[in-house]
Order: sequence, then C-alpha cells, then structure tokens
Amino acid sequence: MKSIEHQQSFTFPAIGVEVLFGFGVLARLPEKVAEWGGKRVLLVTDKGVRAAGVTDQVAETLRSARIPCVVFDETPQDSGSKTVERALQLLKEAACDLVVGVGGGSSLDTAKAVACGATNPPPITQYAGLNKLRNPGLPVIAIPTTAGTGSEVSYWAVLTDDETQVKIGIGGVRVFPRVALADPALTLSLPPFLTATTGMDALTHAIESYTNTSYQPISAALTYRAMELIGEFLVRAVHNGADREARYGMLLGSLLAGMGMNPTRLGIVHALAMPLGSWQLKIAHGTGNAVLLPHVMAFNQEGTPTLYADVARALGVEEADPVAASRAAIARVRAINREIGIPQGLGALGLTEALIPQVCAEAMKSGNIAVNPRPCTQADLEAICRKAL
Repeated sequence: MKSIEHQQSFTFPAIGVEVLFGFGVLARLPEKVAEWGGKRVLLVTDKGVRAAGVTDQVAETLRSARIPCVVFDETPQDSGSKTVERALQLLKEAACDLVVGVGGGSSLDTAKAVACGATNPPPITQYAGLNKLRNPGLPVIAIPTTAGTGSEVSYWAVLTDDETQVKIGIGGVRVFPRVALADPALTLSLPPFLTATTGMDALTHAIESYTNTSYQPISAALTYRAMELIGEFLVRAVHNGADREARYGMLLGSLLAGMGMNPTRLGIVHALAMPLGSWQLKIAHGTGNAVLLPHVMAFNQEGTPTLYADVARALGVEEADPVAASRAAIARVRAINREIGIPQGLGALGLTEALIPQVCAEAMKSGNIAVNPRPCTQADLEAICRKAL
C-alpha cells in the first residue's frame, strides 16, 4: 500500500450506517425496523428481484413480525425522478414511515431518494449535488442483492432527471441509509452477467478511489482490501454463483469500496459513466464502467507510470519493477473482463462517434474530473471513448 504522508491532513466523514453483514442477517430486519420506530414499511424494489423471490422473502420477514409492508416494484434499470415521484405518492397514501430498499444500485438509490423526498420540498432533482438537502430523510434500511454499487453504505443517490434525461447525483450525509443488511445469501441467485458487471463496478470504485488525487489513508485501507477481495473472488462468483465463499467475498469487497469512495470521489470512468447512462444511450452503469476501466487506466498510466503498481499487487500480480507492475495491473483488468464476458467495446452498447462530443461535454461537468490522477481535457475524454468503441 501507499506510504503514509506524515504532513497530510484529511477528513473522513462519519459513516452514518450500521452494517449487519453475513449469511442470515436478513432475519434481523424486523428488529432494525422497530429500533428506528417503523410502523409501516415501503419496500422499494424491482420486478427482477421480485421474480427471483427475494422481494417476497423480505416482505414475509416483515409480515411474520406483524410489520405492515407495501411493495413498490416499479424501479427500472436506470431509475429516474418520475419513478421517485410515483413511489413517494404510494408512501404517502399508505402512510409509511420507513423505507426498505431491496435490490441493486437503482433500487437502493431510489429508496434513498424517496426517503429524502418525503421530508424535503419537491422536486427531488433540485437537490442534485452535495449537501443540498434541507432535512434528514425518513429512515432507510438498505438490502443489496448485488455486489456492485456499494449504495448500502454510500451517501449518494443516483437517478435520471426525467425532464433533461441526464443522470444526476444527490449526495451528503443526509442520504445515508440508517442500516445496511448485507446478506450474501441474497446474491446467490444473481445471474452470471449481472454478477460480472456489478462486480466490475465495485472494482472500478476501489481502483478509482485508491488512485485519485483525493487519496487518504482510511479510504486507501478500505479500497485496497476491496481490490484484493474482488480480484480473488469475482471470476469465481461469475462462473459458480452458488460459491458461498465467493459471494461473501464479493459482497464484502463491494461494501468496503462503497465506504472508501465516500470522501474521495472517483475519476474519469465514473465521470463518463453518468452521461453514458443518460439520454437514449442508457448504457448500464456497471457494463460501461467495465469497458472503460482499462482504457482510462492506460491514459492515467501514461502520465503517472507507477500509478497502478499497488493495484497490481492487490489483484495478485507480482512485479518488482513499479512501471512493469503498473502495466500488469491494466493487463489483469483486461484479462478479468475477458474471463467474465464483458463486451469488448462501447459501440456494441450503443455509443456512436456522433454522440461522443455530447457525452464528453457532460462528463467534464463532473466533480470526478477534478480528482482524476492525470489532468484531462474534453479532447482527452473523446480520445478515450474512441479507443473504447
């Protein structure tokens, strides 16, 4: 790991989330609802999670404890402001006082946005940015079913502004869930491709947080361990979804990366991922990140040749020479992509040459650009996207 800089000052925001982790922790959901004074729960999820039987399992856990539960399962792959409005209306009609999010990042971010929308004046989109919410939201209990976004411990809620069709992030300590129930058993039914793309999202969180200019030792400790876990278990989890050790390791790695990125932000990959998921493109976040990651690493490595030496070690690659190790880290990420079936280019996902300037102009507005380890211009982003086509 990087050495500690003894003159560095840094801030690590308090993680306002109680984490319950391990096989079987779902059973503690009623206890946590009661602790936060919940009398009637809005369960925010999506139809895929419901079809897999997970939604009914969570709802039954509540109902068996005599906690009324209303299910909103209309969360799409890329949730938006109109979805939040519909869920908010249901919450108010049913007089719910606590929100449980069950699913991947879209469902968890929707749950967090709904909880914030319940206590802050509309529209929810006016709070895009950091620390713009006026009031704390309703309590949220986040239950991830993917090992990817880390949304269960993140103080960001990402959604599309349906008026502009641009993805936005609502951030700050008031967005944190109160409780994260991270039960690896709920990830066992996740299909291989979703395991692959969400896992690469988590790896991107870890790598970008660890290597950007906002580096600090607490985040570094979390994200380095996340890289180790994901490097060891992602391929196993994709090829054998029933591998309980791999599912445990992946969910833990995703959670650690989610914690680590809160104070540091990320980098070019995530700056580009937001507009790639906007407008008519709607490229799935994890898939876009996976395709872009090695291209962005190659760009950054040109400016800082030894940048990824630690990443190589965390991913199990032994190279004594730091420059060689940095290059080996990029090669290892490319190899993981191949091993788990990630598409080879963004062109196959819908990006065209004509759309690249629009995507990159929007990406330049991201706060992730400022912390990228190598300074970049819009022209640099356009060149990266062309290489990733």
